[in-house]
Order: sequence, then structure tokens, then C-alpha cells
Amino acid sequence: MPGFNPPVTRSTRSLLKLTLSTVLAATLLPTTALAQDTIRFGAPLPITGPLAPEAVKQQQGYDLWAETVNSAGGIKVGAKKMKVEIVYIDYQSNTPRAVQAAERLITQENVHFLFSPFGSGAAKAASTVSEKYGVPTIAATASSAQVYDQGYKNLFGTFTPNGTLTEPLSDIVTKKAPGVQRVAILARNDLFPLAIAQEMEKSAKARGLNVVFFEKYAINTLDHSSAIAQLKSVSPHWIFATGYINDLVLIKKQMADQRIEAAVITMIAGPAYQEFIDAVGKGAENVSSAAWWHPAARYKGTDIFGTTERYTKLFRDRYKADPDYGHASASVSGVLFQMAIEKAGTLDRAKVREQLSAMNVQTFWGPVKFGPTGQINSLEPPVFQIQGGRTVVVHPAAIKQGEFKLTVK
Repeated sequence: MPGFNPPVTRSTRSLLKLTLSTVLAATLLPTTALAQDTIRFGAPLPITGPLAPEAVKQQQGYDLWAETVNSAGGIKVGAKKMKVEIVYIDYQSNTPRAVQAAERLITQENVHFLFSPFGSGAAKAASTVSEKYGVPTIAATASSAQVYDQGYKNLFGTFTPNGTLTEPLSDIVTKKAPGVQRVAILARNDLFPLAIAQEMEKSAKARGLNVVFFEKYAINTLDHSSAIAQLKSVSPHWIFATGYINDLVLIKKQMADQRIEAAVITMIAGPAYQEFIDAVGKGAENVSSAAWWHPAARYKGTDIFGTTERYTKLFRDRYKADPDYGHASASVSGVLFQMAIEKAGTLDRAKVREQLSAMNVQTFWGPVKFGPTGQINSLEPPVFQIQGGRTVVVHPAAIKQGEFKLTVK
């Protein structure tokens, strides 16, 4: 059936693929029985399509949290503990399908709570569904203020506003390289990438820098050579490109093809991922970026992971790699639901929403407190740079690992 995407229901006791017999058993098991034994969380993800790499990260983060919870007996709800089950639906990197997936998870899959689709645009679109049905929803990957300005009560986000990334970046660059005056911005024409590019423009102009180039590229663009040639013609000192990992890998490779040099090259959000470093190779050296979390952080939380170090160790043990902010934001979204449910002592959605609204806790992700719109306002995101083939944090001072370096002098 065209457009039909069956949900992937993953028992978080194991990451083995579901066999036919498992699928049949799950199909035959009454929803009421499932509801008595488990807390069901819905997760619409772009498992296929251009955003698939980001979906993998979110799924790993959600699954690590669920496995950790279940191995400890489950979430305490009043006097009993209940296991966690996550229901995934692939929306194929298509925002209208993300909205449909969110509604299906609520009305047909009978999930108790919801994780937002990936990115600001899809999260905003799907938030109308969770608000309609009164389902508390946590967005693990939505930073744009436009997501949270709708007056909704059920949407909460783990990313601080975009300016919290561009402001420290701009301070660092202007202090390190006062000769940097000409800024060129190339942005994916999508809610988050465009919003953070606009914040970069504001941050640059506030410091007296001259934005000499600001161009948008369409979603799914497969050739940036023309835009890059135009960018090169204005001789920028600082190149700031936004998009998702596949976009930025392609942009960086095509910049190398045209031998573009600039004192500072910043990309958001790809360089936070090891996949970017692996794909770009030596061309990734000294590319700077910013994100909402880094494993170099040293937070002590009261959540099930406890500390940043323990979370990182559990992730390494499970996936044989270091976590990045994409993984951690998904895991902390589960953590926050868990803490709110346990504090409420019930699965009543209104009471869980009240606990999320009033939340002020310490976690492995850092301090979490939601502002009046539901967006977190308690974090200081790290700025980092790729040096020697790995990410090195250059801000804030508490977790600093090295000094900011210019791409070329």
C-alpha cells in the first residue's frame, strides 16, 4: 500500500530485529494488556530519506535510555514499576508524514507520551497534534524559538534558543581574530538551519562585522557549486554554513574542490558528529561548530544515568562509539519523562505535564528548567572545533579542552 509505514515497536530489552513471530505476537496481544504492563512512548523518526543519519542517533539515544530503565526494573509509577516500550514510525524525512505519524501514534498505537519528530520544522508541525489530544511531548532536536511561540502547554524542548550558540561563537572569533570583518552565510532553507543562520547574522552585525553574503539553498540540494562560487567571489573572512550532516559534508567537499580559504569556517550542525569527520577527512580540520552538549561535560545528575561520565561509558559499551549531542538529547528526553512520571506518581497526562512545567533538576545533560514557552533556558552550550581529527571544546571554561585556532592565518 503506497505511503503505508507500519510502526516499529521495539522491546527495549533487546535490539534484535523483530521476527515474524514476534510481530504476530505483538499484533495479537490486546492493547489493554500492554497498557497494564508498559508505558508506551511514541517516536516518529525519519528512518529513511535524507535525514536518516539523524534518526539513527535519536533511536540509539532513546533505546539506551529505555534499556537502562528496564534493566533497573522500569519506571516507578506510584507503588509499582512499569517497563518502557518505544513505538517508532518512519515518516521518510517528510514533514506532512511526520504529522500523520504523530496522530497515528496517539490515536491508533495508544501511546501515553510522545517524542517530537526530528528538527524544528517537523517538531513545530507535529506539535499541533499533541496539543489537540493533550499529550505531553518532548522535542529532542528543536531549538528555534518559532517552535515554542504558539502558546501550547504540552510541548517541551531540550535545546536552548539558537542565539545561545551564535553569541559565544561570535565572541570567540572577534577576540581571537579581530581582522575578521567579512562574513558569508550559506543556509539550508529549513526552519532550524535558516533560523540559526539569521541568529548568526544578528550576532555578527551586533559586533560590527559586515555580512557580505547570505544565500539560502533548497532542501535536498545535491550541488552547491554555484552558490560556493558566488561565496568565493566576495572573499569572506568567516564562512558560516548551516544544514544537516549530508548537506554540510557535501558543502565542505565542494568548498575544497574550489579551493576556498577563510580564517574561520563554521558549520552547524554536522561537525558535532564523528560521521562528518570521517567523511570530510583532513578537510574537517579547524572547522568550528557549537551544540547543546558534549561528552567532555562533567555534570552530576539525579537521573538514572547519574553523571555525564557514566552516560558516556554506557553509550560506548552499547554502541562502541562516543555519544554526541544528538544521542544525548534523545536520552535526556526519556530521562525527563521518567522523572516527571515518578514525581507525579501517575500516568495521568495533565499531572505529568504539570511536573514537566515545574521541573528544575540536575541531569547528565546538565541543569534542566523549562521557560514559560516550554523551551529549556538553563544550559550553556559548548563551542568546539575539530582539531587533530577529533572535537575539542573551546568554550565554556568549565569544560574547555583547548584553544580556538584559525583555519588559515
